[in-house]
Amino acid sequence: QVQLVESGGGLVQAGGSLRLSCAASGRTFSSRAMGWFRQAPGKEREFVAAINWTGDSTYYADSVKGRFTISRDNAKNTVYLQMNSLKPEDTAVYYCALDFRRTIHTVPDEYDSWGQGTQVTVSS
Repeated sequence: QVQLVESGGGLVQAGGSLRLSCAASGRTFSSRAMGWFRQAPGKEREFVAAINWTGDSTYYADSVKGRFTISRDNAKNTVYLQMNSLKPEDTAVYYCALDFRRTIHTVPDEYDSWGQGTQVTVSS
């Protein structure tokens, strides 16, 4: 079982930036796609971004496209989410997740393991 640990969340003003990291244990990380999801209070968990196993293909939710960048370092078993031009509506708990397969998916049921989440709060 792969364990995922997120870090990098915090409080930032609107227009600011944060970089989330997700460190994975185990040898399956480099052969699986990875995703970031978020969940705001009273709302369902929603897809944010995903990256395939090699890192050469990415996909973003329309709400973050052009502002967020997902990347991975397979040598470090880590996936990142660079978040720029943050808005108050980006406030949520952000989760990283390990896909069952190598290719990108946007549905939570396609993911095998989840981190504990990291809080991102954007003030106006």
